Amino acid sequence: MTGVRFIFSRAFQTLAALAVMSFLVYALIGLMPGDPVDLMLAGNPRMTPEDAARLKELYGLDKPLIERYGHWALSLLGGDAGYSRLYGLPVTEVLVPRLLNTGVLMGISFLLTLGIAVPMGVFAARRPRSMADKIINVFCLSGMSFPAFWLALLLISLFSVKLGWLPAGATRAEVSSLLLPVLTLTAGGLAVYIRHTRSAMMEALKADHIKTAFAKGCSESRVVWHHAFRTALPPVVTVLMLDLGGILGGAVTVETVFAYPGMGKLMFDAVMGNDFNLALMGFLLLTAFVLLGNFLADVMQAFLDPRVKMA
Repeated sequence: MTGVRFIFSRAFQTLAALAVMSFLVYALIGLMPGDPVDLMLAGNPRMTPEDAARLKELYGLDKPLIERYGHWALSLLGGDAGYSRLYGLPVTEVLVPRLLNTGVLMGISFLLTLGIAVPMGVFAARRPRSMADKIINVFCLSGMSFPAFWLALLLISLFSVKLGWLPAGATRAEVSSLLLPVLTLTAGGLAVYIRHTRSAMMEALKADHIKTAFAKGCSESRVVWHHAFRTALPPVVTVLMLDLGGILGGAVTVETVFAYPGMGKLMFDAVMGNDFNLALMGFLLLTAFVLLGNFLADVMQAFLDPRVKMA
């Protein structure tokens, strides 16, 4: 029962935070220069200021912010997210395919990052201050110093422009076009996760029960992976879950550079094109994803680490 109460408590806090953030995002999106009626007025010379005033009254743009937000929130709860100005379609029809594309890109890079970072972090922690550990640390520091957009441009310059091996743009249909964006996202995540895994494993290997296991003659692989890694797992999992928002933020930048048809490119086009409904839902999904990562981090930390009280 304690665990169930903990989950419900964290879920309620997450939903409350999402509600507050939805209002803040709605208010900030409203600060974008030029509402849709103003854009229609600028693009149609036959439209008079009286016509613009009638349209603002029709669409509720003359109402106070709180009233407009309440109407939008009720419509969203009813499944209506409005229409996209750029695409002339319901926002949900525009968002779902792009969200799936981003999920494919993030999923591949996330799994690849974990598959490389965890073994390298454990290896470096098992041999501290060795030549291999120093090389791994230099690699991590270099990877953390490279901005994602700059690394993406370097990869495009090398593999697309000079060598001509891979396309500069990315589409979900062509596997070869996904290599450069996946490599960019993976390189950025590797440096962070290797260092966190190494740090957590080095602390776990100093524990008394680990030294006792070695003294009793247990094999190194059993001690490292069965005992030490289980001790180091909670902080590593917490960092991974908390970094989900950072991964999505990196994907936004990478998708824009590679013109990948995902959420990043879509949000960029929505902001540049003054598509209020589309930009609003895109940023709200990004906020929800970050809050979901925090929620999963709390829950997994509580279940993996018995020292955390779930009350």
